[in-house]
Amino acid sequence: METTIKFYQTDTFTVGNRLLSEQERSVQAGMQRTNALNSGHRACQGCGEALGARFAVDAAMRAAGNDLIACNATGCLEVFSTPYPESSWQLPWIHSLFGNTAAVATGVAAAQRVKGKTTRVLAQGGDGGTTDIGFGCLSGMFERNDDVLYICYDNEAYMNTGVQRSSATPPAARTATTVPVGQHPNGNVFGKGKSVPLIAMAHEIPYVATASVADLRDLEAKVTKAMSIHGARYIHIHVPCPLGWGADPAHTIKLARLAIESGLFPVFEAEHGEMTGHRAIREQVPVEDYLKLQKRFAHLFRNPKQVAVIAQLQAIADRNIRRFKLLEKSSLNTGGAAV
Repeated sequence: METTIKFYQTDTFTVGNRLLSEQERSVQAGMQRTNALNSGHRACQGCGEALGARFAVDAAMRAAGNDLIACNATGCLEVFSTPYPESSWQLPWIHSLFGNTAAVATGVAAAQRVKGKTTRVLAQGGDGGTTDIGFGCLSGMFERNDDVLYICYDNEAYMNTGVQRSSATPPAARTATTVPVGQHPNGNVFGKGKSVPLIAMAHEIPYVATASVADLRDLEAKVTKAMSIHGARYIHIHVPCPLGWGADPAHTIKLARLAIESGLFPVFEAEHGEMTGHRAIREQVPVEDYLKLQKRFAHLFRNPKQVAVIAQLQAIADRNIRRFKLLEKSSLNTGGAAV
């Protein structure tokens, strides 16, 4: 059972590590961090993906005793971290194609097994390479229960190639391929996308979790837990993108937090198809508080205000609140810190 942390630095939700014992401090707070994603990369200011990957991979490295190979799909994370001939990665790292990361990671894991090695394997991709292009390979990895941890960094569109819609893009969001036009610029209001965490649960794999850069201790704890398990594991991390969302780079964590507190991004864990824990929120905030900070939703608030569309988005959040019981205190441990 993880200790619930109640000490916070002034005006932030960041845990004050100096108030904790060394055993309770985050990976990034200690000298044991590997800096697997090092300085010199070319991510945008406020990039949620760079932050999420740094914490996730370092936590995986520590859990694996620094014996880890990472396979990375084409996408933002690959492009900004490895502009030829440079690399910011400080671990064995393989660039796969956009859609076959899960298959490549499966092959790497099989090779390690044949060689009698205990090296662990991590696969990484964005929402485009995970929910769309790589979905078939990912489902196959789940069905075979391959010994791979797959992490999806979800910034809700194809950001690297020009902000095109993916199946993880929220309804009504403006992208290069869902441009709001006309008297009722509803955008892609009817596109519901798909929930890969729920699909992963349907495969009844050993471990599924969602996480967010709004709670980095919870993210680290879930990666650590996933690395303690063998078989197929999936973690879906919400990572705001200031450029693609049209948001202030200083608001990355605020946006991630509002996505959780509004109910639009539920945080939970599941094992073998059964939900085992969720992150309760103190009080649900209106989705408008989240939407107004992003230019991709600006068309909803122009005259006339798209009240019906905003109500549909609120209904999605309300359904998540009910479905995942997000306003009920969980009696199950989610593995992370209180937020």
